[in-house]
Amino acid sequence: MLVIPAIDLRQGCCVRLRQGQATEMTVFSDDPLAVARKWADEGARWLHVVDLDGAFGEESSNLTVVEHMAREIGVPIQFGGGVRSLTAVEAVLSLGVRRVVLGTAAVTDTALVAQAIARYGESITVGLDVKNDRVAIQGWQEDTAVEAIELAWSLRQWGLTRVIYTNITRDGTLSGVDHVGIKNMLERTGLRLIASGGIASLDDLLCLKELEPYGLEGAIVGLALYTGAIKLKEAIESVG
Repeated sequence: MLVIPAIDLRQGCCVRLRQGQATEMTVFSDDPLAVARKWADEGARWLHVVDLDGAFGEESSNLTVVEHMAREIGVPIQFGGGVRSLTAVEAVLSLGVRRVVLGTAAVTDTALVAQAIARYGESITVGLDVKNDRVAIQGWQEDTAVEAIELAWSLRQWGLTRVIYTNITRDGTLSGVDHVGIKNMLERTGLRLIASGGIASLDDLLCLKELEPYGLEGAIVGLALYTGAIKLKEAIESVG
């Protein structure tokens, strides 16, 4: 199982939000490239990078940072945040990013997602940001009536093979993983899945590892890495 460090970018800094709220932000570094290098040195096989400025629909200069990460660190990057056109997908991939995460577009522009999957295949995944079993969009700021499992099933029909599942009520809270919701998504859709949200300890990762036979590929870990509650090397040795 992959243990994937999260690097959330806000105005050029590496930050963490609580439940996706911009008003509840902690800055951990003003040098995201150094953070990426640290996780690479500790054995990360993927990095999960999010442009929060882009996700909130604001002007962003974070793509320059992402390009340096992709070119200099040597670890594959999956990137999301504000990617809402085919042109944007192409631009991100041209930076050297390995995998693009579409979120809001999966709800608001299904044709875009279908085109992106048809053109780029495994380089496209969809982030399902889930609250009370429904998908939230626009940087988690807008709730929808779209059932997460129904959307995931539709995505599979378009050729999608993998989703990133985040329980946003747990994200940045260190409150534990949504084991039931993740297992339900795996069993009912047949998609491969990367879990995110609430991971607080090595025990949470060991709990998720039990879902590997169902198609769980990995877990994105954010706050627990930055506070030291989880040591990346130890986690990789235990579940990787």
